[in-house]
Amino acid sequence: MIKSMTNNTLLALLITGLFIIGGCATTKEKNAENSPENRSLSSYFDYGDDEASASSRQNRQASEPGEVRAAPKVYQPKPVTFTAEDYHDLWDRIRAGYDLPSIQSKHIAEYERWYSSRPEYIERLIKRSTPYLYYITVQIEQRDMPMEIALLPAIESAYKPHAISSAKAVGLWQFIPATGRHYGLKQNWWYDGRKDIYASTNAALNYLEKLEADFDGDWSLALASYNAGEGTVSRAIKANKRAGKPTNYTSLKLRDETKRYVPKLIALSNIIKNPEKYGLKLASVANKPYFDVIRMNSQIELGVVADAANIPMKELETLNPGFKRWATDPAGPHRLLVAASSAEMVADAIAGIPQKDRVRWAHYKVRKGDTLGAIARRHGITVSSLKKTNNLKSSRISINQDLLIPLSRNYRKSNIPQQTVTASTGKTATSAKSKQKPKVISVKNGDTLWSLSKRYKVTLNELVKWNKINTNDLLFSGQKLKIWRY
Repeated sequence: MIKSMTNNTLLALLITGLFIIGGCATTKEKNAENSPENRSLSSYFDYGDDEASASSRQNRQASEPGEVRAAPKVYQPKPVTFTAEDYHDLWDRIRAGYDLPSIQSKHIAEYERWYSSRPEYIERLIKRSTPYLYYITVQIEQRDMPMEIALLPAIESAYKPHAISSAKAVGLWQFIPATGRHYGLKQNWWYDGRKDIYASTNAALNYLEKLEADFDGDWSLALASYNAGEGTVSRAIKANKRAGKPTNYTSLKLRDETKRYVPKLIALSNIIKNPEKYGLKLASVANKPYFDVIRMNSQIELGVVADAANIPMKELETLNPGFKRWATDPAGPHRLLVAASSAEMVADAIAGIPQKDRVRWAHYKVRKGDTLGAIARRHGITVSSLKKTNNLKSSRISINQDLLIPLSRNYRKSNIPQQTVTASTGKTATSAKSKQKPKVISVKNGDTLWSLSKRYKVTLNELVKWNKINTNDLLFSGQKLKIWRY
């Protein structure tokens, strides 16, 4: 009897052990399926650390990486906890992160009626937001901020990066010059970081995080301060305390614009949360990166990139509104935002452009009677830019002195007579098409439109236009092409 019970007991223990082992294996497999390595959506960019971080967000100037020896690097997304199946539409991802506290205000219903009665406005708003919304959403999500803040540029600028207010606030997030500089947004003749989607978004979120901390986690007060300034809101709080009144957002004595600011954001958030309730239908926005970041080690002309990669100039301008001229800032940031679908191709094209061909310059020899100011005006640039380009300490120049002048697209296309010396021939040239006959060249084996454009220092678009051909046409040996500037 005892022996029988012992055998039965051993059998039971053996079966139990097998179940335990099987359960552990199942759990391990399940955990492996959910590990970061096996998640399918790469939703976040690792853009490096050249922008201000949450822990060091005041007075931080952007710094750029050193020399890049290989092809420009395209910064790829890193895996996160979301899969493509979780949020097919970016609106669903935004709705899932709503976290603003509710407030009581008659203005919420007022703005809900205003938005819902203007479906065309909402449609335009979404269209303008599409290139920028994914990046903004990811940055907010990484900081664990209320996702309604992704809609704040709609209130500030209607998602227009070139928007400017009467108070000289500029960009998607509407920074005034001083606040922009305080949060590391560089502003000069070449570049305005307040218009830079990448830089201004990080600066705005840094500022909002700072305001949220200043007002003990009260997002309504933080948002009111973003609109009116923290000093204004702090003084209103102190006044209410002295009067024995509540110090919440709706109880404060603030100007009408600020009283309506948070309700306007909440109203738009409500529209996005449940558009059907308001008789609206939202266009879908893909839950995937719209752009990638390409980093370089030098200045580059946007037109050169467009020609080399055969992409529309308008696309580069839409994604890089921070560059005020025809080229990136000589002192950086040395980066371009490009459509994610063409990032690798654009990076390869940039890598193939020799350093000397990345910005096209005029070589000007100073004549009698010239002044630096007159030369700058003639070429459509500023005196400070001309001095910086030529490393001049003062405005004094001398006859026969050589000056390098960056040639803008507008200047190259103008009919203003130019006295420039080309790098290839050393000969003086006048306005390109007015006093010259075209040079007729004969295509040789191995020639491409791109190689010819580099050889003769013209653009692909010019070659195509002059010869009435397409950029994807194949050239044949002996084919004759016209070139107007050489």
